[in-house]
Amino acid sequence: MSVRLGGHLREIRIHLCQTSKQSEGVRKFIQKHYVSIKKENPSFPILIRECSGVQPRIWARYEKGVERSMPLTDQTDENVLSALKQLAK
Repeated sequence: MSVRLGGHLREIRIHLCQTSKQSEGVRKFIQKHYVSIKKENPSFPILIRECSGVQPRIWARYEKGVERSMPLTDQTDENVLSALKQLAK
């Protein structure tokens, strides 16, 4: 699995709840994939924001402050990875 982050993409933020069922796939994604993605992109900012009761969502910030986001409610860890790859294009 290879995820290259950069180019027009400036930052990734992942919002999730520490305990909710809706965020379970996001928590699994972080456990399974975060370390390898960070090793491939050591200087790229990937921010993990935990807040009780928040709906899981991934945000991408691009050049000139443009932002896009995708909901991650009830998604599997593989769907979260797919969303990240889609935002990185």
